[in-house]
Amino acid sequence: MEESKVILSEKHIPSVWYNLTADLPFSVPPALNPSTGKPLSADDLRGIFPLSLIKQEMSRQKEIAIPSAVRDIYRLWRPTPLKRALRLEKYLKTKARIYYKDESVSPTGSHKTNTSIAQAYFNKKEGIYRLTTETGAGQWGAALSFACNVFSIKCRVYMVRVSFNQKPFRRSLMKIWGAEVIASPSETTVSGRGILKENPGCQGSLGVAISEAVEEAAKRKDTNYALGSVLNHVLLHQTVIGLEAKEQLKLIGEVPDFVIACVGGGSNFGGLAFPFVADKLGKHPNMRIIAVEPTACPTLTKGLYEYDFGDTSSLTPLLKMFTLGHKFMPASIHAGGLRYHGCSPLVSLLCRRKIAEARAYPQLEVFKAALAFARSEGIVPAPETAHAVKAAIDVANSAPKGACILFNFSGHGFLDLASYDKFLGGELKNFSHPAGEIRRSLKNLPAVCFKE
Repeated sequence: MEESKVILSEKHIPSVWYNLTADLPFSVPPALNPSTGKPLSADDLRGIFPLSLIKQEMSRQKEIAIPSAVRDIYRLWRPTPLKRALRLEKYLKTKARIYYKDESVSPTGSHKTNTSIAQAYFNKKEGIYRLTTETGAGQWGAALSFACNVFSIKCRVYMVRVSFNQKPFRRSLMKIWGAEVIASPSETTVSGRGILKENPGCQGSLGVAISEAVEEAAKRKDTNYALGSVLNHVLLHQTVIGLEAKEQLKLIGEVPDFVIACVGGGSNFGGLAFPFVADKLGKHPNMRIIAVEPTACPTLTKGLYEYDFGDTSSLTPLLKMFTLGHKFMPASIHAGGLRYHGCSPLVSLLCRRKIAEARAYPQLEVFKAALAFARSEGIVPAPETAHAVKAAIDVANSAPKGACILFNFSGHGFLDLASYDKFLGGELKNFSHPAGEIRRSLKNLPAVCFKE
């Protein structure tokens, strides 16, 4: 039987994070201060982020050293295994080779811990002892709760209300690590109260939860805000995934023809794909890099590439990204972590420049792919991760003989079994927002006169 797993030793944990912006042959549109319309300065962010993370956010340095204290915690689960999906290949009767980077082995069950540990460390180093954040499906909330517990920092998580109700065990996980969890929108903040006044039955969105977390952090000197995706420094921390995967593939003489990951805000996609972008731009131009999202929140496939706010209440800087409009309210689908109205500016730029491509799938097809994977490989994917599984299966069924496929298995679904129960019981349905609804949402984009 062919080798099914490539495991590195602790000495192979990356010592640096990879900064994609250093290798891009074009400029990256800057984030803007919404009050002035001018590029964001470090001072604009000092109220909610530590200076070290602000510098990472704005850096154009190719490699940024990973502190030894962060690498020490990474040793709990890194390097993660690269696995070949031999049983899935057999089930599909494909001649393609399918590999997946298994990030589900982290303490919290997903890739999110790669950046939560880094963010908690840098905040603690600068004297911050309390963090607020948002979470959708709960993977990021769990990851930050774990990291705050490691570094003795208090944590408050605003969890999108629909996921708060659908995923109670993710809430339990956050509480085990000492975090306070609040259903969003809530009565705790001005922005939350305003949204509930307008729509008392609002089931929430990541944009709403971000508004609440940012508002609280901005008002308290003892509190900073931590973000689980979208911004450059978050995706920077995730590049340990792709750096390890490149090393593992090199050991077995493989170069991927397809690199695949699901996309909500963009963190696990960027983490796997960014280290391969230089190859795509250089010696492997035919490599295809695929971002996968749900049809119920089709940011990359139906959104506009414009400047927009990162949150519903317009509290954040303006980001140039694919967006459905910051007032967009996504459907209450079970892939709660892929329901963000925008996307990482760097991921958006790669799609805009046709370096990466995007595709969207309805949730019933995604769950069918998840079952095929679980029944062949034995691991239950998180509903978000299952989007990448679906794309990998589709690619394997149509790729030329001998193609090498790599995808990010960003998290397990052991705490998402209620979603699987509903799928197996026939209770789930596909959902796509009418084009008119998306057009109306896009009318809320801010007027920006910035000239690139």
